[in-house]
Amino acid sequence: MGQVQQERLQKLARLRALGVNPFALRFREAEPIGSVLKAFEEREGKGAIVAGRILAIRHYGKAAFVDVRDSSGRMQAYFQKDRLGDAAFEVYKLLDLGDIVGVAGELTKTRTGEKSIFADRFTLLTKSLEPPPEKWHGLKDVELRYRRRYVDLFSNDDVLRVFQARTRLVKELRAHLDERGFLEVETPMMHPIAGGATARPFVTHHNTLDMPLYLRVAPELYLKRLLVGGMERVYEINRSFRNEGMDTRHNPEYTMLEAYQAYADYTDMMDLAEGIVLRALEALKGGAKTISYQGRDIDLRPPWPRRSYAELYREAAGSEMSDVAAARRKLRELHVDEKALDDVKAVTEVFEELVEPKLQNPTFVVDYPKAVSPLAKSKEDDPETVERFELFIGGMEFANAFSELNDPIDQRERFARQVASKDEEAPSAVDEDYVRALSYGMPPAGGIGIGVDRLAMLLTDSASIRDVILFPLMRPEDDER
Repeated sequence: MGQVQQERLQKLARLRALGVNPFALRFREAEPIGSVLKAFEEREGKGAIVAGRILAIRHYGKAAFVDVRDSSGRMQAYFQKDRLGDAAFEVYKLLDLGDIVGVAGELTKTRTGEKSIFADRFTLLTKSLEPPPEKWHGLKDVELRYRRRYVDLFSNDDVLRVFQARTRLVKELRAHLDERGFLEVETPMMHPIAGGATARPFVTHHNTLDMPLYLRVAPELYLKRLLVGGMERVYEINRSFRNEGMDTRHNPEYTMLEAYQAYADYTDMMDLAEGIVLRALEALKGGAKTISYQGRDIDLRPPWPRRSYAELYREAAGSEMSDVAAARRKLRELHVDEKALDDVKAVTEVFEELVEPKLQNPTFVVDYPKAVSPLAKSKEDDPETVERFELFIGGMEFANAFSELNDPIDQRERFARQVASKDEEAPSAVDEDYVRALSYGMPPAGGIGIGVDRLAMLLTDSASIRDVILFPLMRPEDDER
């Protein structure tokens, strides 16, 4: 234990000796600081009560200025011995940065014009036994910020604003879909068969049933079962899990919006995606159609271009997708090890390396190869191409959507090919119950998945997905690897 912690424990003991409870039960009187500041001019000279964490203390003998912060703002409180009384001022002397207090007094400006509350009384609500970051400028070590998000939030206003913006974003996503007749539903997070996306799942075990279960990699197959049941517009804002690597764009636990609409197709999903992003932009950016993301200007004015996968591949690679040898040569030029990749993955890797980073302004990449789209419906005039799009902005994928495959015979064959591939990211078994559901008849439909974390990154100009997830997965602190 360090000296600072020892000193705080000594103050804790002194407070208790004075009859002060350093961890109060409740404090229901306070108004948000932001509301008090907003109405300050008409309330000046009147009483107010606020509560929050102490971020700064400036001592002046028998008086002090104390900066108090809550989630809505920060305000200066003036503590004066003559006004508080001797006993209360003795308690004040035992306060530290990071303590949480309630303050009641008169709203007055200081000689310098600072909006302040002149304390008539205060209540210690929580004694902080750990010191906050020096000078309350926030944690500087990036990894420590993620590990101690609770400190990062109260010591860095910008971080708090990011997560407040994320909350507004999710509200706008819900509102947009609710207004269009979609029903929000909940589907299982533990699946008997990992499916709905190509990804390596987390595996767990149910003891009573003695069966393996998988944390969902996507809710897709359950949501489409609801289309079979007659719920014609459904969505879920869901937590999904992929047992894969971590980087600035990927976290093993993440949030997706998935929505499905009967009697629609992937063109309807393009309109839906465009509307969702523009609504979020309106709410968070006040209607601006050009934003800056990591130093680059991005033009979000609609309509967004629609470019075919094959066309973009041809332009970037200088060859057709059917020319696998050329794709492998291109990968070697890019210093990508192509030997472990099958032909389909080799072509996909070329697209990811050469095309995706260049898609800075919003672009719908449409009409993907059937081989990489096991849940999408084939185009009528080209059976090896499917009605699928991915939306790219700032070089990142933000949405993936299909005209949903509803032919149970075709679906079973595609599932069987996935299982036979022995790919560790493919399902381990055919989901016969889903095929049975399709056999009862699923209406033609469009479906879409949108990465909520990445959308939050874009609209808050955050460089890493960890900056928009409150508690990203981290190695144990004692892991020396």
